[in-house]
Amino acid sequence: MSSKTFVPEGEVAPASQIGATIEALAATIAARRNAGEESYTHGLLTGKDDDVLKKVMEESGEVALAAKDVARASQEQRDAEVDHLRYEAADVVYHLLVVLERYGIDLDEFAAELNMRMREDERPAGAVRLQPEHVKRGK
Repeated sequence: MSSKTFVPEGEVAPASQIGATIEALAATIAARRNAGEESYTHGLLTGKDDDVLKKVMEESGEVALAAKDVARASQEQRDAEVDHLRYEAADVVYHLLVVLERYGIDLDEFAAELNMRMREDERPAGAVRLQPEHVKRGK
């Protein structure tokens, strides 16, 4: 665990921090589909396609800019710039999960796509995979 993170006292850490967090966030996003119009996520899930797609592009660009800021940062600024990069990366992941939910791609299917990009010896044991007829590489 990073020196910047902690598990609250009395709580037990899940086996996979990232897995548990992504699954919880994806479930929250899915639940927002039925939230009222005051919900930002609801708007992204049910509004115009371009709204959420533009957000993914915008946030991805912000990650690239934040990464450049880290690369150029002085030693004194580096920690703050890394924190900003992490913040922007979380925005990309959130908006990507919204896109996946909007278009009906569940986390197991997404995980299978990622697993298909690894060699057999790199994949976790028992990793989900795509059925051969669903493996697509590029357009």
